[in-house]
Amino acid sequence: MNPATPARDAGALMDAHLEWIATDIERWLGLFAEDAIVEFPYAPSIDMPDRLLGKEAIRQYFAETPKHFLGLVFSDVRRHPMASPDVAITEVHGSATIAATGRRYEQDYIMVLKAKDGRIIHYREYWDPIRGLQAFGGTENLQRLVNPS
Repeated sequence: MNPATPARDAGALMDAHLEWIATDIERWLGLFAEDAIVEFPYAPSIDMPDRLLGKEAIRQYFAETPKHFLGLVFSDVRRHPMASPDVAITEVHGSATIAATGRRYEQDYIMVLKAKDGRIIHYREYWDPIRGLQAFGGTENLQRLVNPS
């Protein structure tokens, strides 16, 4: 998929998200509207931001993702059809090795994506913060590596 050619619906955007987040952040960012919102409802429990507003904030947060999550792959993808083509809900398992610790990262996600005009306008990701802490070796390492600002 070419980022200059927006995906048609939320399901196609979700598929592109799962394909590009691990390997090509700039291409992945092309999926988002300039004023998109990304939310992690459970992140405050480990002192991480729960909301990113706008593409630049999203870029800053995710820019180093491929360097930190080595070999990130998603499996057991379960798509939940929605009445609206502008909404996609997907359950997925993510596996990677954390570069800084060499530890395995195994996470179950629920991803909710809303689209408008072929771009992601709202993305919400539910995940277990404890699994992140274990893989990154604690809150301090996680904050320093994933959210250096």
